[in-house]
Amino acid sequence: MTGTNNEKESARQRDYMDRVRVLTEGRGLKYMVVTFGCQMNEKDSEKIAGSLQKMGYEKASSEEEADVLVYNTCTVRENADKRLYGRLGVCKSYKEKKKEMIIAVCGCMMQEEHVVERIRGSYAYVDIIFGTHNIFRFAELLFNRLDSGSQIIDIWKETDEIVEDLPSARKYSFKSGINIMYGCDNFCSYCIVPYVRGRERSRDPVEIIREIERAAADGVVEVMLLGQNVNSYGKGLDTRVSFAMLLKEAASVPGIRRVRFMTSHPKDLSDELIDVIAENEIIARHIHLPLQSGSDRILKEMNRHYSKESYIGLADRIRKEIPDVSITTDIIAGFPGETERDVEDTLDVIERVRFDGAFTFEYSRRSGTPAADMEQLDKVFVQKSFDRVLKTVQRVSREQASRFKGRTMEVLVEGEDEKDPARYTGRISQNLVVHFPKETAKVGDMLQVTLDECMGFYYNGKIIGHG
Repeated sequence: MTGTNNEKESARQRDYMDRVRVLTEGRGLKYMVVTFGCQMNEKDSEKIAGSLQKMGYEKASSEEEADVLVYNTCTVRENADKRLYGRLGVCKSYKEKKKEMIIAVCGCMMQEEHVVERIRGSYAYVDIIFGTHNIFRFAELLFNRLDSGSQIIDIWKETDEIVEDLPSARKYSFKSGINIMYGCDNFCSYCIVPYVRGRERSRDPVEIIREIERAAADGVVEVMLLGQNVNSYGKGLDTRVSFAMLLKEAASVPGIRRVRFMTSHPKDLSDELIDVIAENEIIARHIHLPLQSGSDRILKEMNRHYSKESYIGLADRIRKEIPDVSITTDIIAGFPGETERDVEDTLDVIERVRFDGAFTFEYSRRSGTPAADMEQLDKVFVQKSFDRVLKTVQRVSREQASRFKGRTMEVLVEGEDEKDPARYTGRISQNLVVHFPKETAKVGDMLQVTLDECMGFYYNGKIIGHG
């Protein structure tokens, strides 16, 4: 979709926001957006919330209080499905008490036909169902529901449209996610994302930088560049721009103090990208690099396109060029066909790479993926494998965290410590959490903090100055 058409669609949706606002004027209506899933889902939810605010709704304090309740769904793992259906079951009582309440369900789960049919059949009181490709048309869908009184179902199978210039209600005033691309072309055998998010589409780099500039002008000091595989950024653009080039530009925006990104695929993380991070202190010393398995045989079955040794070699290059870097990862335990030997290979990679953290999951069978048709493993074996991997990761991560003890690091203040209102919580560039006395600091400040006491996965420290 061309830039001009993007602008036309944005203007069209703003017109629908104005129409809804006429209908809601003076009624004191409220909304709630509940998000399941990844950072990109969080970003989508911020856009939905921004649109609702523009349409005259105020944020509710609970789901039951809301006049418009939106569930933005994830389908990466089975437990997300169960959580949604549980929530929708409770919604029936909400609708009985408040007849005019609007319940909307969107996101990745809605791209699966069997999910939509189940909602239509078992949860017919859901008012609006839409998917991942037309999030930007939420205002239009809500207006149509209010105007017609009928259930609205609008699922797109695919799209080349990218419409970002719409209101957004950021969760945090000092940091923001920035979508740089959508979709995925990798088709890992266990993953449903390419089927529900579509093929890769990159945003215009000029539009991305303009969004970052606007965020900086609004007080944002940290941005996170988001994509299913940011290393693939640039595909389909008229002028080829690599992710490394975009990252360098993002870090040069005045007012931006830290740039993060998520997620990198090991098969195409370039030396150019490593060099750009090494040369620019504003870019966070943190790379999330999903391993999934340390077994060459399982990696092949997963369709990951790298080997155990090539992954370790990449990690070694990263640590050589960026000595203070934090490398985190994702690991799946219990992939179909996995054996004790395969688990041992994964444990070996953990020991050799020395991960600073890992999201470790039991394999979740996703209908429609190649792995779903493979012979599944005994649950007892899967649990045993998961426990071994988790135990090793936690030990190594604790050891890795301790290497910063006694150092003074730049910390972004993110909020009040949940356990102690006299302290703040923040993060260093390596993504480690630090707790420290508030003193005269405020949320969003960049501070110099000493890391005095390592508590395993976080630090206690004290402020010695503003950064």
